[in-house]
Amino acid sequence: MKYSLQKKLIVKENSDFQKIYRCGRSLANKNMVMYYCKAFHPSHKVAFAAGKKLGNAVTRNRVKRLLREVYRLHRHEIKDDYCLLLVGRAAAVDLKSTALEKSFYSLCKRANILKKEVEKK
Repeated sequence: MKYSLQKKLIVKENSDFQKIYRCGRSLANKNMVMYYCKAFHPSHKVAFAAGKKLGNAVTRNRVKRLLREVYRLHRHEIKDDYCLLLVGRAAAVDLKSTALEKSFYSLCKRANILKKEVEKK
């Protein structure tokens, strides 16, 4: 199984961010907000964001890096026909990646976007 996160899977354009915000649904917990919608591209895409309220650029980039890593490790468990936007919250600044993984996994379960074989585990 290939765990790399290819650049073509990451949303970079503002118009794509806006599509996910507009047509997507959102779920949140204290660590992150997840917007998700049916894919408008042939394959699933993902975006990462961290608002300026989190702190300086170093802090925001660390949160986005943690979100990318959590998604990279679990992307094979997510259904292929969804676009995701993961937004870090202030509580995520001091977290380790394992706590963020649990948080991400719980949001995916609530959104019902996990593949069937993963849900059975």
